[in-house]
Amino acid sequence: MTALTHSLYMTQRHTRALIRQPWFVAITLVQPVIWLVLFGSLFKSVVNIPGFTGGDSYLDFLVPGVVIMTAIFSSGWSGMGAIDDVERGLMDRYLVGPVRRSSLIVGRIVSDALSVLVQVAIICGLAWLLGARFEGGIVGLAILFIASMLLVFTFASLSNAVALSVRQRESVIGINQFMVLPLTFVSAAFMPLSLTPDWLQTLAKFNPVNWAVEAGREALTGGTDWAFIGARLIGLLVVAILSGMLATRGFRSYQKSL
Repeated sequence: MTALTHSLYMTQRHTRALIRQPWFVAITLVQPVIWLVLFGSLFKSVVNIPGFTGGDSYLDFLVPGVVIMTAIFSSGWSGMGAIDDVERGLMDRYLVGPVRRSSLIVGRIVSDALSVLVQVAIICGLAWLLGARFEGGIVGLAILFIASMLLVFTFASLSNAVALSVRQRESVIGINQFMVLPLTFVSAAFMPLSLTPDWLQTLAKFNPVNWAVEAGREALTGGTDWAFIGARLIGLLVVAILSGMLATRGFRSYQKSL
């Protein structure tokens, strides 16, 4: 059996578990919906600040930031599932069998991506009902989805790598919070970088979260700078591949501890 087939089986396993717990998707939607409604209303006058480059609607500007934030917050918990498998002995059964190591990571991450995709669709639909208008149309939404999925792969891979290395829930939670919040705020998720300090603009240039936000926003608002969008998507793809390799190598750390 090929790695693709193994990955498909693992994806089906995790997806079935998710379907049996639909409340998880609902709970993870609470925070982004609050941010979308609250920030969209509270900071709608920000567009009048001289130097604001995000258009005439702060809600339109905010949507990509909330979508990307949702992607990284949700995928950052992926490692908790790996810890559950370790504690229940399932991971040991997989590792002594013929299953491909990569499929154990890919299957879980694809399932996470499907969950995030549902959340992103709901957020975009809610934003449209609140008055957001996506000038980029279907193509713009597709670019935003692709950027968010690449981040899901990156953060879910890192979360699984940490889980397999330390095998402690508290560590996964702590590292997830340590990564997600700073990376979100060191980006153009909620404010144009032109209005932020120079040091923050410098850090944002090396921040994958900012790459995803900028690519998604450029496409969603009808921008046509495809070189700008393409460069950021390629950067996200490279980071996602490296993170996936790191997660797969996490099995070596786990096996050595047995």
